[in-house]
Amino acid sequence: MPRLTVCHDSTKLICREPFGALPCGASVTLRLFVRGEGAEGVRAVLRTWNGEERFYEGGSESIDGGRVFAFNIAAPGSPGVLWYHFRLHSGNDFQYVGAEDNELRSGAAKLTRKLPHDFRITVYDPDFNTPESFRGRIAYQIFPDRFRRGEYPGLPSALKHHRDLGRRVTVKEWDEEVDHLPRDNEKYYSPQDYYLGNFRGVIDSIPYLKSLGVGALYLNPIFESAYNHRYSISDYMSVDPLLGTEEDFRRMAEALHGNGIKLILDGVFSHTGDDSIYFDRRGHYGNGAYHHPDSPYRNWYVFSEKYRHGYRCWWDFETLPEVDELEPSYMEFIGRVLEKWIRLGADGWRLDVADELPDEFIEYLRLRLKAADPEALLIGEVWEDAALKTDGFGRRRRYVNGAELDGVMDYPFADALLDFLLKRTDSARLKAILCAQLEGYPRDFMRAQLGLLDSHDTMRALSVLSGAPEKNSLPRPLQAVWQPRPEEAARGKRRLMLASALQFSMSFMPCVYYGDEAGLTGLTDPFCRRPYPWGREDAGLIAHYRRIARIRNEDPVFTDGMTAFAAPHPDVFAAARKARNEAVTLINRSEEDITVSLTPDELSDGECSFTLRGSFRDAVSGEEYEAAGSLCVRVPALGFAVLISGRAL
Repeated sequence: MPRLTVCHDSTKLICREPFGALPCGASVTLRLFVRGEGAEGVRAVLRTWNGEERFYEGGSESIDGGRVFAFNIAAPGSPGVLWYHFRLHSGNDFQYVGAEDNELRSGAAKLTRKLPHDFRITVYDPDFNTPESFRGRIAYQIFPDRFRRGEYPGLPSALKHHRDLGRRVTVKEWDEEVDHLPRDNEKYYSPQDYYLGNFRGVIDSIPYLKSLGVGALYLNPIFESAYNHRYSISDYMSVDPLLGTEEDFRRMAEALHGNGIKLILDGVFSHTGDDSIYFDRRGHYGNGAYHHPDSPYRNWYVFSEKYRHGYRCWWDFETLPEVDELEPSYMEFIGRVLEKWIRLGADGWRLDVADELPDEFIEYLRLRLKAADPEALLIGEVWEDAALKTDGFGRRRRYVNGAELDGVMDYPFADALLDFLLKRTDSARLKAILCAQLEGYPRDFMRAQLGLLDSHDTMRALSVLSGAPEKNSLPRPLQAVWQPRPEEAARGKRRLMLASALQFSMSFMPCVYYGDEAGLTGLTDPFCRRPYPWGREDAGLIAHYRRIARIRNEDPVFTDGMTAFAAPHPDVFAAARKARNEAVTLINRSEEDITVSLTPDELSDGECSFTLRGSFRDAVSGEEYEAAGSLCVRVPALGFAVLISGRAL
């Protein structure tokens, strides 16, 4: 085999056109560039695999110093992943050309004599689409007990309801620390301390939410539960009385809708609470599965002596008995749950632990939800790349195929961005991860995601960016008192501004976890669930969030535009958007000003090509730039720029 160099990059249009995921049956052109002495005598073959192996001979033409091979193929007729690599033949010898990045299966290629890592193409149902009414919105996540109290005359009877069921309800003052240690004779910490945030508090906060540009509200569980997190649900058909009544819920939904805000609820369908109508281990309700073999809910659960508690539990928590999601009576019941709350004003659902729900169950939920409201949104909690996620048996999950989720919670974005800002990786790695995701998700799926920096299940982003210790490296008593040094806190605040500026420039729905914009801190659960700091907000951060929300909401390029990324300097990352005009957001993690020059070639990793011509204005500083095929920008230390062209293309 002659000495050769090869070029194939799955994120570049010159190598793969069109970019990204494909509907079933769509055509795609794959190009492989081969250079070096002897390149003229090389033959290239494309090998694809989607359960069936196929080989294609590529047409070729000469280029300067070598040849380019082009393969025009059609995507398979059914959804899934189409894997591919190339083989170069010279006489009786051959080598492989596959993905250099084994984890991402995206980006640049390498030449190897070993069986290579395949590139991937996501293939999805051509009829797949996501709710147009959600696209481009800014989302805001609220942990209901911890956001805001409103006037609620029914509170005394609500407290009595829980206490009559034998539940400990500890009422906290708003500025008290969250419980984090066992109380009384408890062996383990029990989350039964309440700050009594409620639906009325959400209604009272609508002017504040609108000032942040919020267009969608995601509430953690609101249904009756024995615990403050409400992931151990007692009754899917009733709101927790501590939050209000069903009528209060309806009024909240109407108030949100009247102000242009959509409402997303949290669906916890892989398990129920043990203290529930359905399981009733504590004997509070009268006909639960635990005590009654003839209970109508008995088949929802799996009872066996092989389980430590006598029944299958979620992650072995005895308070969270798992359900058999494919039990027909359970499926029908959950279908009715979805429909009831859609009728009462919900606009969508987020599925808790979606990666633990069977594909068939998610498909069923989508059918029931879309029948109730075709514009309803279905989001899944999936922490990894949703296009490559597999189950415990190596079978690929079908989240992005078009028959399941509209989008997911984008934890890979958060992880990659925080790693970059903390200098664990550089801008090239951030670009590789975001390009792989952009490439792997159908465009409508990408736009329907909740793009987050943190959530109720992670440490607060501001704490992480201020140098917080590794997750769970400190015991709870030390987590409760941990504070960064003043200089670290100041640096963390500026890093959060960079992170949110990029977050608000992406094609997904940026999702702010309540209080991030106000400077709320905290390490792991329960400290990441502290009450919103009313009266102690960080005014500078709130002003920043209002500004970037206004920038996003005022220009359609951020909601409708195509996307590309660049890494013009190890410390500087760029996200570009293109619609009728062009926009480029640059973030600089360095503590020194850095000048970068961007060209269309550097912005070739993504959905489209860029011109970078005409006048650009920095929406942050107001500074004007003239571009003539390149854009030279000085990005301030620990700062960012959002450059928007004023000329329609």
